[in-house]
Amino acid sequence: MLTGCQRLTDAPDNPSAAPRQGGVAGTHASGPSPHPYGSAFLGVDECSSFGRRGTADVTEVPCTSERAAARVVARHDGGAADGPPCPATTDFVLHISEARPAADEDGDGTVPQGYACMRALEGPHPGDPGGGGGPRTIVGDCVYGAGGGQVRETACDGGGARQPEYEVTEAVTDRRRCPAETVLYVRLGGSHPVGCARPL
Repeated sequence: MLTGCQRLTDAPDNPSAAPRQGGVAGTHASGPSPHPYGSAFLGVDECSSFGRRGTADVTEVPCTSERAAARVVARHDGGAADGPPCPATTDFVLHISEARPAADEDGDGTVPQGYACMRALEGPHPGDPGGGGGPRTIVGDCVYGAGGGQVRETACDGGGARQPEYEVTEAVTDRRRCPAETVLYVRLGGSHPVGCARPL
């Protein structure tokens, strides 16, 4: 599963460099099953399976089904890069391709392109603070230098493929509000877009 990456900016040496927006972790769903379980395909509070071929073959299933793996916590039309961000503790994002199935949510013959913000029904949750994944970097997450001026998220407990080097300790409106021990700024988005990170 892909995670977002941000510009690595060194507080004392590069105060003017702007951090970059993180990417979106996710997979794809091509359209509803022949008998949708809700009024909209993968609407809020509906559930998906991980599919028979891994996450590339996702289907909507009842949340009580033994195949249910994740619940929709937010749903938006359009592309994830241009739309509202997912909630902070989202585990992954499903990108929904436009489809014209036999059965659709409003009977007009189409399911529009969109994305669903998903939370796994069982832990561990990569979107939790320090979890090492999810589409957003949030306070409590850890990152490592990935080269080329980029940082990527990894588990704070050291259980990921890479050891953590920095921890995001605060989210502020402006980098000047970061504490003195800050050595890295990470773009978080939202009303407090600057993450203040300290070395570990």
